[in-house]
Amino acid sequence: MSAFLATIPSPDRGVWHLGPIPLRAYALCIIAGIIVAIWWGERRWIARGGTQGTVIDVAVFAVPFGLVGGRLYHVITDPELYFTEGRNPWNAFAIWDGGLGIWGAIALGAVGALIACRRKGIPLPAMADALAPGIVVAQAIGRIGNYFNQELYGAHTDLPWGLEVYQRFNPEDPDNLLNGVATGHIPLPESPVHPTFLYELIWNLLVALLVVWADRKFKLGHGRAFALYVAGYTVGRGWIEMMRTDTANHILGLRVNVWTSILLFLGAVAYFVLAGRRGPREAPETLVSKDAPGPDEVPVAAEETPAGDAKPESESVVADEPEPAKVAADAPASAEKQASAEAPVEEPKKTDES
Repeated sequence: MSAFLATIPSPDRGVWHLGPIPLRAYALCIIAGIIVAIWWGERRWIARGGTQGTVIDVAVFAVPFGLVGGRLYHVITDPELYFTEGRNPWNAFAIWDGGLGIWGAIALGAVGALIACRRKGIPLPAMADALAPGIVVAQAIGRIGNYFNQELYGAHTDLPWGLEVYQRFNPEDPDNLLNGVATGHIPLPESPVHPTFLYELIWNLLVALLVVWADRKFKLGHGRAFALYVAGYTVGRGWIEMMRTDTANHILGLRVNVWTSILLFLGAVAYFVLAGRRGPREAPETLVSKDAPGPDEVPVAAEETPAGDAKPESESVVADEPEPAKVAADAPASAEKQASAEAPVEEPKKTDES
């Protein structure tokens, strides 16, 4: 019992079936993360002066692009999983079995966001700044899916927060343990292990706090908040990546994702410095979508005059009477007054009476 309490147990499975429909924890976590990123990004965009609903319109382009980009990065960096002897190349499209690279998701998602921003007539860097903390929180939520999939963990550890990983069985497809179930809680030989997904989850939340704090204090603009997110995230991802024991391709002794982290960190820092020369944060009027309703299209309610506060006679208007009619009605009276003023005054006639 004491040994069990000193470790973190893994869930028995990551997939449940509602009749013929599979409910995958990994997919649910990704969807939840996307919802949080859109909701928070919308609030930040409006607070900066942007048009309401713009983030949702941008997400319509960015999310599908991001999912495709994330899958492409995974397949390109791990081609042996799909294109070697004995593998089924069509599984490269089986995104429901897991395998998304955040680098590809952000890169191609940015392309989709750029298309949407150009259609809206708004600057992409400002949109990226609004989305930055929500994106990294979405990544944190997505790491919970790795916990249910029992993947992306580190080497053996005796630390109190070590993760217990169990053998899973899938009678229908023995090679597809992702859809398997742990029966009997039989630990794997390396168990307990470093919960690297949990380390990254915590790191991501800290990066989100850093971005929010810096953005409020320094009024970051022109993509600098997004650059700070990338730089902060890659610092943590680099050393956490080196703790992982899952299969990965290496270049000069380092995992591919470690090299990606290094390059992106350098690029983000350079962009952060250079973008700072562009001056203050974008003006709110530049964030208004070109298809936003203009002032003439927004109905304005008439102001009610409190009882007892009569307007001056010169400002009073006859109800439902057109202005030309009002002028015409006043014309005879004015003409009469003018005629009486200009008419000569007749002297009284003399009579013969004395």
